[in-house]
Amino acid sequence: MIDEPAVRTGVVAPALTAEHPGLWLAWTEVAATPAPTPPELRRRLAAMADRIRGAEAIALRGREIPHCYRVFFRQVGLDPDVVRTPVEALMLRRLWDGGLLPRNLVEDALTVAVLETGVGVWAFDADHLVGELGLREADDRRIVVADDEGTVAVLFQDPSPRAAITRRTHNVALVAVAVPNVPDVYVQEALWTAWDILRTN
Repeated sequence: MIDEPAVRTGVVAPALTAEHPGLWLAWTEVAATPAPTPPELRRRLAAMADRIRGAEAIALRGREIPHCYRVFFRQVGLDPDVVRTPVEALMLRRLWDGGLLPRNLVEDALTVAVLETGVGVWAFDADHLVGELGLREADDRRIVVADDEGTVAVLFQDPSPRAAITRRTHNVALVAVAVPNVPDVYVQEALWTAWDILRTN
């Protein structure tokens, strides 16, 4: 039997479901630390960087999954040409840096997952989360990822200090956010990709 991550679906506030049908969150946990990037993952990043050129970065926004994120960004008041969607941000990082320079095991696992699927994936310190994750609207109307104690991240932004990955992290919660019209299979693949990298290193 092939090992697979135990994926949980986050609760989405009813008001968000009504306003954005198809917006949902999935997450799983894996034992991992932000260790130095292993050689095999470094080679994988280098191979991915070699396939990314300027023309591909420009054409990316017209593809199915990146297009869904661009549409959703505009729906929630974000200009995707200013606040980049997850996959576009990584594409630009590759062009600016001249490659996908290794950062650490956790960050690089996310990089591979996002570039291979187009789905946004974030990492949280699982030991600092309380209860279940979900999506809700904050008092300022921004959409946030929250647990039973409150906000752990504004949607599409880095985790709050409470839930951020640090050198003391030993368990990682991988969180994928699916915007409307993104097929479930891509969300599952994004989580599986990051989870598989982390569990084997």
